[in-house]
Formats: sequence, structure tokens, C-alpha cells
Amino acid sequence: MSRTPVPRGAALLGLASSMFLVVLDAAMTNLAGPDIRAGLGLTAAELTLVASSYLVPLAGLLLLGGRLADVVGGRRIYVVGMVVYLVATAFCAFAVNGPMLIAGRVGQGIGGAIVIPSALALALAISVTPAERTRTVGIWGAVSGAGGLLGFLLGGVLTQAFGWSAVFWAPVPVGLLSMVLVLRSVPPVRGRPGRIDVPGAITITGGISAIAYGVVSASESRWSEPGSFVAIAAGLVFLAAFVAVERRAANPLVPLELFGRGPVIRASAVVMALGGVFGSMFFLLPQYLQQVQGLDAQSAGLGQAPLPLMIIVGSALAPVVARPFGPARACTAGLVLLLAGFTWLILNPADDGYSAHTVGAFVLLGAGAGIGLVNAIAIAVRDATEGESGLLSGLVSAAQQVGAAAGVAILGGIAIGAAGADGELDFTTAFVSQTVLVLIAFGLSLIPPGSRVGPAPAVERLERV
Repeated sequence: MSRTPVPRGAALLGLASSMFLVVLDAAMTNLAGPDIRAGLGLTAAELTLVASSYLVPLAGLLLLGGRLADVVGGRRIYVVGMVVYLVATAFCAFAVNGPMLIAGRVGQGIGGAIVIPSALALALAISVTPAERTRTVGIWGAVSGAGGLLGFLLGGVLTQAFGWSAVFWAPVPVGLLSMVLVLRSVPPVRGRPGRIDVPGAITITGGISAIAYGVVSASESRWSEPGSFVAIAAGLVFLAAFVAVERRAANPLVPLELFGRGPVIRASAVVMALGGVFGSMFFLLPQYLQQVQGLDAQSAGLGQAPLPLMIIVGSALAPVVARPFGPARACTAGLVLLLAGFTWLILNPADDGYSAHTVGAFVLLGAGAGIGLVNAIAIAVRDATEGESGLLSGLVSAAQQVGAAAGVAILGGIAIGAAGADGELDFTTAFVSQTVLVLIAFGLSLIPPGSRVGPAPAVERLERV
């Protein structure tokens, strides 16, 4: 079979636009949260469940989505995931009550769990060197920031003009165009020989999903319902079973030797902590700007613009900062900026309204996020061996989304509990809790990276069929 050079620019554009779509929709949905809550008559806890119902299946299925990309072939799995995601998104637009919207959000989570790792795996497969992979991850971060920026701006406009359902209709044509571009520019990645580890997929998905669900339900009940602890305990049992299954599997979903790679695991832990920070922050900030600072939906979207704008800038600078200092020190520098941004936000008086203090905090938070998160992800995936791009993409994406699901549930629950009034949120408490997570990530980033364990990196083979 003849090989045709991959049009890398067009391919990256199509793949990155898929990530752009997922972030765009999430940002618009968060911004429309107050209108969704009013339109469907939801409480603050129920609105938190709307966010978590997307994040729980997304977190639970990302590893399986990454493994499917490696075994079946990234492009085939990508198309399946995008179709599921777009159908579920349209279903959300038709929602007339909370349960219907939650069902659609679950479908979005399933589709996103397939799209995110397969798109990143394909992008990494056409990136040859570790430095090129770092640049690719930087593009991924910049695109995520652009999706968040446009989501905040467009979400407010659409919500005020057409109602909250418009934030689910808008991504559908974007997703269709993205899928067409990928099919035309990205050649299939030949699947890695092997079978899908079904017992491993069931146990790891069950474990992550059960723990995420337990944390979500516990935060809603303020840790008073025994069912939450049962779910968490069941999740731990599933994870123990997963380890036992992987020890005996001929084609394990997650080779256990992967956990011997210190840089991968530490970077994934940093990504998980930052996922908790930003999952909760993008859920809480639209409500903070509207409820505390008195902005309407459109103004709140414009007010948040400095944050994703600086994520774009920070993501673009991340490879530049990493070049002389290395990704580990660059990641630490980004976390320092995050700590400064949260400190500024906490000290900003509530009665000051939207001011230069708010903008300054958003600038530091965005720049720190771009530099810190991009370099943490780069550390985790830059040494992927042949056939591992999907696996490591799924691992780091799962870490980020598990953190996001837990962050929304736990920090949202803490903010609700600290307010002391049903349906209200204590935003200062939430910001302090987010700062604690950044401090944990900062401590992890200071651990010396050590030597890489495992075989030398190899490039995924692309083949026209």
C-alpha cells in the first residue's frame, strides 16, 4: 500500500477543532447555568448534578476510549465518538426537565470520552519528536483556551437572545464540520494488534464511575447518605479487581508497568489536581459574576474573557518556557502564577464589583493555567512508545476529568455547605479550597522527575487504506 504524506497543518486543525468544540460547549453550558436553573426550576445542588452527570461518564470512560483508539484505530473511534456526542448535544437542546437534561449530559460525557483521547492520540501520532509533541500539546491548550473564550462570549449572547437551549444547538454544525475535516485530512492510524481487555475495561470504568458518583452524591447530601459511602467503597473494590485482572491479562487495558514511570504518574497527579481546580472554577465563576458582582449573562461572558484569553497566551508560551528550563520547572512556574491569581481573587472585596482587581486575577489564573497544565500534560505523553499514544492520552485526560468531576462535586458541595442557606454558594470558601488544590499540585511539581522508565519512544505508524 502506498503512503501519502500527512497534511499535518490541516490534520491538526481538524483534530484540534474537536477539542475546541467540547470546551466551547462546556463553557457555554456553564455560563448558561443560572438560566438553565431558572428555566427548569433546579436547585443549586441539582445544577451541580447537571454538570457532574457529564463529568462522571467522561472521567470513567476515557481510559477505555484511549485504548479503543490504540487497538481499533484512532480515526474510526473518533467518528463514533463525535456522532454520539453530537446526537446527545441535540438531545440536551430538547430537554424540558432536569432528568431529561441529565440524560443528555450523560450521552455527551460518553461521546466526549471517545473523542478527546482519540483526537489527541491522532495528533500525537503525527508529531514525531518529543519537542514536537510538546508543541502539539501547547496547541491543544491554546485551542482549549480559545474554546473557553468563545464559549463565554457566545454563550452569553445566545442565552440572552434565544434562551439556554441555544448553547446546545450551536455546537452541532461545528462538530459536523470538524468531523468532515478530520475524515478528509487525517489518514487512519493502524490499530495495535491485540484485543480489548473487556474485564479490565469493566472494572476500571466501574471503579472510576462509582467513586465519582459517590463523591457527587455525597457532596449533595453533605456526606449524610450511606449510599454515597457504598458507592465509593464499591469503586475501590472495582479498582482492586482491576489491578488483579491486569496482572493476568494478555493485552491489559493499562499495563501495570506504566505505574513505574514516575514522571507520568506525578504529571498525571498534577493534571488531576488542576482538573479539580478548573472544573470547579469554570462552573462557579459564571455564578460568581452574576450573583455576587451583579452582571447579566452576556456581561458575565465578557467579564470572564481575560481568563481563557490568557490560557491561550500561556499555552502558546508553554513550549517556549520549557525550552530553556525543561517542562518540570515550567510547570512549577505556571503553578506559582496560579497561586498569585487565586490570592488576588480571594482578597478582592465582594462590594468592589467587577474591577481591575478581578481582571488582574483572571490574567494570572489564565497564564498560570496555560503554562502549568500544558507542561504537565507534555511530561506525561511526550515519551509515549509505539501504540501508547491513545493509552497515555486517555490516562492524562482521565486524570483531568476525574479531578474535574471531583472538583465540581466536592468544592461545589463545600461552597453550598459554607453558605448555610439552601441554594446559595459561598464563593470565598470555594476559592480558598481551589487554592489548596493548587498547593498540592505545586508540591508534586517540586518532586525531582528522575529517569524515565520504559522503552524508548517510537512514532505511531500512519497508513492509508
